[in-house]
Amino acid sequence: MASTEEDFITDEAIFRAGDGSSQYHCPTCSTPFGRVEELCTHLTDDPRCNVVPIPHALRQPAGPDEDRMGRYHKKSGFIYGFNRPNTFECMKAHDYETAREHNVYYPFSGREEWELAKFLIENLNQGQISRFLKLLWVKSEARQQPTFKTASQLITFMDALPKGPPWRCTTIETEGYVTAHPVHLIWRDALEVTKHIFGNPVFANDMEFDPYEVIVNGEWEYGEWMSSLRAHDIQDELPQGATIVPIVLASDKTPVTRQTGGLEMHPTFLTIANIRSDIRMKATAHAWSCIAYMPIPQYICNPEFSSLLQARMWHRCMDIVCENLKHAAAVGTSMVDPLGFLRYGFTPLVAYTADLPEQQMIACVSKNASPVTLAIQPQFGDGKVYEPRTGQGTLKALEELGRRIDPWKVQEFQEAAKALYLSGVHLPFWNNWRFTDPAIFLSPELLHTCHKFFFDHVLKWCKEVVGADELDTRFRSQHKRTGTRHFGQGISHVQQMTGREHRDIQRTIVPTIAGVANPDFVRAVRALVDFIYKAQSPTFTPSSIADMASSLQEFHKFKHAILHAEARRGSSGPIEHFAIPKLELLASFAQAIPQLGSIIQFTADVSERMLITQCKNPFERTSHQRATFTQQVVRLLDREETARQFDLYALLRSNSLSLNNLIVNEFDEVVDMDPMLGWIMRVAPEELSRLHGTRPVRNHFLKGLLSEDSRIAFHITVSSDHSNKTPSFLAHLYQLLDFPQKLHSFIEGSVNPALATRFQSRLLNVWNKFRLQLHSTLRPHLVMPSQQVQAYPPSPTYPHGNCDTVLLRMHGEGEGGNSDAIVAQVRMVFSLSKKGPPLPPELDQVFLYVQLFEVIGRPQDDVAVMMFRVRCRFATGPDGARTRVGMIIPLLDITHAIELIPIYGDRADRAVTSSTSLECYDTFYLNNFSDKEWYHTLHTEFM
Repeated sequence: MASTEEDFITDEAIFRAGDGSSQYHCPTCSTPFGRVEELCTHLTDDPRCNVVPIPHALRQPAGPDEDRMGRYHKKSGFIYGFNRPNTFECMKAHDYETAREHNVYYPFSGREEWELAKFLIENLNQGQISRFLKLLWVKSEARQQPTFKTASQLITFMDALPKGPPWRCTTIETEGYVTAHPVHLIWRDALEVTKHIFGNPVFANDMEFDPYEVIVNGEWEYGEWMSSLRAHDIQDELPQGATIVPIVLASDKTPVTRQTGGLEMHPTFLTIANIRSDIRMKATAHAWSCIAYMPIPQYICNPEFSSLLQARMWHRCMDIVCENLKHAAAVGTSMVDPLGFLRYGFTPLVAYTADLPEQQMIACVSKNASPVTLAIQPQFGDGKVYEPRTGQGTLKALEELGRRIDPWKVQEFQEAAKALYLSGVHLPFWNNWRFTDPAIFLSPELLHTCHKFFFDHVLKWCKEVVGADELDTRFRSQHKRTGTRHFGQGISHVQQMTGREHRDIQRTIVPTIAGVANPDFVRAVRALVDFIYKAQSPTFTPSSIADMASSLQEFHKFKHAILHAEARRGSSGPIEHFAIPKLELLASFAQAIPQLGSIIQFTADVSERMLITQCKNPFERTSHQRATFTQQVVRLLDREETARQFDLYALLRSNSLSLNNLIVNEFDEVVDMDPMLGWIMRVAPEELSRLHGTRPVRNHFLKGLLSEDSRIAFHITVSSDHSNKTPSFLAHLYQLLDFPQKLHSFIEGSVNPALATRFQSRLLNVWNKFRLQLHSTLRPHLVMPSQQVQAYPPSPTYPHGNCDTVLLRMHGEGEGGNSDAIVAQVRMVFSLSKKGPPLPPELDQVFLYVQLFEVIGRPQDDVAVMMFRVRCRFATGPDGARTRVGMIIPLLDITHAIELIPIYGDRADRAVTSSTSLECYDTFYLNNFSDKEWYHTLHTEFM
């Protein structure tokens, strides 16, 4: 470590001293300074030139009754040089740069031909490209023909573009054991890929270079990895001024053939935790790169230890791929960030996203042992927290075992290893990687450990207790809301689902099983769903971690009800224990969060998506030959990656724009946006339409209707669905007989009685829906996607109308009899017509006719379900008939769109459907779990 550290210290001394005549220019405003200290002061003090992105956690203002402060680590993230080439600047060093000074798109004739080439290479295989180029339409002399005449020539042109880190192919020798096919490792140097990502200017506004701590009401807040205790611990051991470049890996094995062929791929992906987690969590942001396709050798040997030999091969290959990363973690290396600043980087492995079998392979433990704790299978379901299975402990056990038995006496070594709950892998790839411990870097994984566990176990318990037919009936009858999955065919027939469908079932499972299942059974399921929702928070404090852990303990306290109901069953009958490996992993969440930050940032959703984009989709464009399909996939992906990067590079250069992405540190409300599109939107908005990417969420706060406190935005279309209609016509259309009288009373109560008569006969405009948009309560800087609230009139499909429910906050004592939040169903959205005399402000707005519910039970009244219970409010007329209580309110009084689930009792009414359930039932649960944002809001503001 000394040599590299001394080199950096020497470079820093020279950089600070200068040569007596040098001037140091601000990289933002180009102001010259004679001394580097003056430049640093300028960069610190002038907010326009502060070129280091400030983490969102440090920019976030304190909330109501919240004391919030933050600070950086004192000795981290020094800058050792300016104006170094970032990833895009390095592309200028390409062999054909001279030609690109005249034609940026060289070897293509120009932008038009480049766009054609990019489309062909991304969507067609070579045979299809050849057929396209032979079309008479393409070869016609009436139009300019492309300079490439064949598919192979097009590929040659693409290969002449600036590329990223090169791919390699290494043949692995398997001495002593024969394989059915040669073993080839196809890989890239992980350190080169890391530097490529670290210097990518696309992520300039989304990077963190320094550990920091945020203290909220006296408690440490854990969010991004840089806010974790582990980040500070590592920084404390590094030389002063070093920058941590935290490595995050992910891998999984996946089949690429359907039913026949038996071909599999085992890719490994890499990203860095310097990039903000909400960017990393999107596969479309391209913050991840594939670094290797691991061989899956077929050994001709006893099948009992064939899997062990495959695991040893995997670790050996990982050692090759990550060799330079390990060296950089030990002694550091020079790295250029997106703004062209030279940094002294260290590359510890901080997180590895994988499913349970992969985690056990990585940790070198047997299948009946936890990969992160010392728990073994009989202890998996007891709810206790066990000591971590440290890397040092595993290495010590392997060393002692290796002294007694030669590791290459595979059968004997494997048997002895199993007695120690080890797999038999004797050389873990992480054994000489500084700061790396599998007990820490094997991060809790939500997709498999929570959502897949829910589908594989919890949902099956519910089917056993409730019954498939009853459960399907309840799911089918729930009201359809726009934007959420409705299970119109039930759920019992589905054998395989996606992670999103797992989440959709979790949303409503608790109120769905209430009434038919034993209360203790419901409480156990509810506690587990509570735990899953709390575990998905993007930030934690010690208090919220304890709250999450208490939900898991509540499940363990009442899990006996599951066994008592004989809901946990196997092929031979009821199972009388909870020795489920994933259940044991849940207990490690609370210990992992302070070390890693929020665990949602390490979910496998991204890697699962990349298995499709990096394996399965490109495989379909190959020859499907076992010997060559992986190489073909790599060539396809390499061209796509090259094309995507060159497209942005050429666009910037052709518009004479900087290849540096300037920092924007204002704490403005932002929508969830692709970082590349965000960059182009700032510097060349006219070019946005020609780029591909996830389009940003529409921000209604810019042009929509705003609530009084500006926390809620509303959107209705310019044109109404029904224009200039009379109240009596609408009363008939919507079957709201009391609407004309309610409107008459509302107008009288809103304006001077002398003026009210002028507006009583005013016609009305009506909309069938509107949109409601909120800021995220979990990430306050983020504007959430808008939610649609429906208010359709009765129709043959919806005999009572298709009307959603909302939460209202009343300003004073109203018909609801409550000055706080009340629940209502939106029946009509209307405004008074503009035709006629100008409307007073009280009437010149959008209104709702709503029917009210009353709260009949609070969460603590039913600890099994822990939800508010509401009932339709009725009024009894002179003739004894009951009618729903309605009222007219301004649209701006809505605070949230909510979901009501009927209280079914012990048996659901088979005659009720999703189009009538809100009208046929009288009592409902206010669903806590309709989405993560509402869950957090309900628990912080109403419970």
